[in-house]
Amino acid sequence: MTTTSLAAPPRHYPTLRAAWIPLAALCLAFFVEMVDNTLLTIALPTIGRDLGSGTTALQWVTGAYSLTFGGLLLTAGSMADRLGRRRVLLVGLAVFGVVSLAVAAVTTTGELVGLRAALGIAAAAMAPITNSLVFRLFEEQALRMRAMTVMIVVGMSGFVLGPLLGGTALAHVRWEWLLLVNAPIALVAWVGVRLGVPADRPEDLTRDTLDLPGAALSIAAIGLGCYALTSGVEHGWLSWVTVASALGAVAALGAFVRHERTTTSPMLEMRLFSQGTVRGATIAQVGTSIAMAGVMFGLILHFQYAYGWSPVRAGLANLPLIVTMVLATPVSEWLARRYGHRIACLVGAALLAGSLAGLAWGVEHGYPAIAACLVVMTLGLRTVMTICAVALVEAMPENRTSIGTALNDTAQEVGTSVGTAVVGTLVAVLVTTTLPAGTWSPALVASFFHGERITYLALAVVVGVVAAWGALTLTDSRAVDEHPTD
Repeated sequence: MTTTSLAAPPRHYPTLRAAWIPLAALCLAFFVEMVDNTLLTIALPTIGRDLGSGTTALQWVTGAYSLTFGGLLLTAGSMADRLGRRRVLLVGLAVFGVVSLAVAAVTTTGELVGLRAALGIAAAAMAPITNSLVFRLFEEQALRMRAMTVMIVVGMSGFVLGPLLGGTALAHVRWEWLLLVNAPIALVAWVGVRLGVPADRPEDLTRDTLDLPGAALSIAAIGLGCYALTSGVEHGWLSWVTVASALGAVAALGAFVRHERTTTSPMLEMRLFSQGTVRGATIAQVGTSIAMAGVMFGLILHFQYAYGWSPVRAGLANLPLIVTMVLATPVSEWLARRYGHRIACLVGAALLAGSLAGLAWGVEHGYPAIAACLVVMTLGLRTVMTICAVALVEAMPENRTSIGTALNDTAQEVGTSVGTAVVGTLVAVLVTTTLPAGTWSPALVASFFHGERITYLALAVVVGVVAAWGALTLTDSRAVDEHPTD
């Protein structure tokens, strides 16, 4: 590629190979966002010893990131559609890298919680835009679907590999390096985006003014909703703080919907949900994230506590998920080409529900049974997540693609919170409210397996209903057939 082409990247790329610079940069940005969700989880005991943190404080080390990240996704997507997607992404990457460097000055848990909240804000400015820009790099539907596949594989790999990478790194360096490494990664991604992603054209942006009241209400609704799910596990579902957070989330959501229907420049046009594709893809994405987050949370406990495996070995046990995500591309594309989006997603929903029901049996039958269920689950995840992501963005107007991907990411964040809360609550109710360290007694292991059976059966019902409900409203589009594959 010549210097001239780097200075003025093309509007659309003809192949994935031709777009390797921007595609790699966007994937790197998405990877660092997702890996930061789980990277510090494995280091919490070490952080607690170094900073003298209590259990509640340590929960906020991870919770602060998720709260600001989930709460600001829609707002960031709305800003990108007005100010420019590449511009907002470059600012987000710069802030993410600089804030990560600040961990070197952290001396208290409060400072670390504040830093994690700031990282969540920066990540929210990156997440919906990376997916939106990948979608816009290509004009052909087949290339868009394959590019979205690459993004999803990279992002989910970061989410799954976080504990493995963190556990491996902690054997050699201090925990601060888990955040410091974000800075050079963000820098490389910034350069790649600047060189390879074309700037937004004015006609591709909306001229509407930024809906500040809508942004505030959406932040309140999503933030309080996510906090209510976390608080339910920590304080109890009938505690005043959980009930107050849930009621506040419902009130803020109602006010948001009412405001968006009446304002002249809405952040999220509610009429879009009259389209079956938008409504169904959003609902189905919630279902996939409930499944993935619930299984990952449950299996982390299963491998490290019930089996007594090391963090590194427990991380490696999730590799079937990543390998299948990569290898499942021909299967999901064949389903979409042969049967269309609706039927393909219904098949994916059936695979999700079936794999969760299989896990209810497999937890007592050793790792091979669990790995087989992970493979089936990932086939379902790969099919539903990619088709719904493409369908959702395609259903949006040209000047609303970032809000479309923000809606996609918000649905996944809500599903992640619900899945984690469901598993955490059921384990607490069915097994024990505290998970003792060290070797578990046979009685506790048996109790844990019993709790897992009920938990995964409950997830199978919830995920099957939610994902199928969403899939039924999709169209029969066979988008991957509209153009020859590259």
